[in-house]
Amino acid sequence: MIADIEELSSAEAIERVVEFMSTLPTENGWNSFQPLRLYEGFWTFAHFLESIILAQHRFKPKPGDIFLCSAPKSGTTWLKALSFAIVTRNLYDTSNSPLLTKGPHHCVPNMVGFEYKPDVRQPGIPLIPTHAPYHCLPKSVLGSDDVKVVYICRDPKDAFVSMFHFAAKRRPKENEHIAIEEAFELFCLGRSVFGPAWDHILGYWKASQERPEKVMFLKYEELMNDSELYVKKLAEFIGYPFSFEEEQGGGMKKLIDLCSFENLSNLDVNKTGKRHEDDDEATNKTFFRKGKVGDWQNHLTPEMANRLDNIVEQKLSGTGLSFELNNGSS
Repeated sequence: MIADIEELSSAEAIERVVEFMSTLPTENGWNSFQPLRLYEGFWTFAHFLESIILAQHRFKPKPGDIFLCSAPKSGTTWLKALSFAIVTRNLYDTSNSPLLTKGPHHCVPNMVGFEYKPDVRQPGIPLIPTHAPYHCLPKSVLGSDDVKVVYICRDPKDAFVSMFHFAAKRRPKENEHIAIEEAFELFCLGRSVFGPAWDHILGYWKASQERPEKVMFLKYEELMNDSELYVKKLAEFIGYPFSFEEEQGGGMKKLIDLCSFENLSNLDVNKTGKRHEDDDEATNKTFFRKGKVGDWQNHLTPEMANRLDNIVEQKLSGTGLSFELNNGSS
């Protein structure tokens, strides 16, 4: 039904995709005002899904494109900030970077509305962020040797807690928010936005093992623990390596400090600005909560943590990937 949308006009392709999405399984998920749809094994909102399907079939990559990939609330904002600062550091220094006056999501906007834009990239910036699972990236990207993919993941316990609080801030005021116990149950069943979380993580992990020259796999916790090591690796992987002089002269350290949670969350633009002028819920500050590793301990019971740990351990068994279990240090 949608296999031939490459040949259609934009309007016809959008109409075909919207018609197709109406046939997909639907769940209320964490709320009733924005249902989830099941597509190729994962759940997501219709406005995300439309762009993902259109991009799957119609996106045209350029040599040097860099896809920044993550599940929601897994380090997306930080990865955008770091990548933007790395690729633009010959244009700006840490005293005049656009990150000081615009949020990371303005500097690197996502692919929602892909078909309505002449180019999803910012001028001169080859960064393209998405929450799509690996197998749902554009077919042209999966088959290209000229496009890099960077993925960041996070301990699912912390990702769940962060997503829960983010959803609470984003809900319309007239809607009652779901209880954390109910949201957790759905998360464990895989029924959360871009869930199941473990399948999302495993798709990129396996790709990074099979094609390490194309796909880089990062853990939020490791990036927090040794930022200089992993930022250096990130810059090298995407083709913007730091020079010896930049490393020794403190340039890399200044870039990391610019993109730190403490710095970005305290900028005026991220305290008062909006992601979209007509959306009171999507304020920039909703993208900055705590940024801590192990905060799940303040919100999940030991029984909840053990249950999720067991699910993740079972799903990741035999893959070579693991998370520290139920001790707050992962």
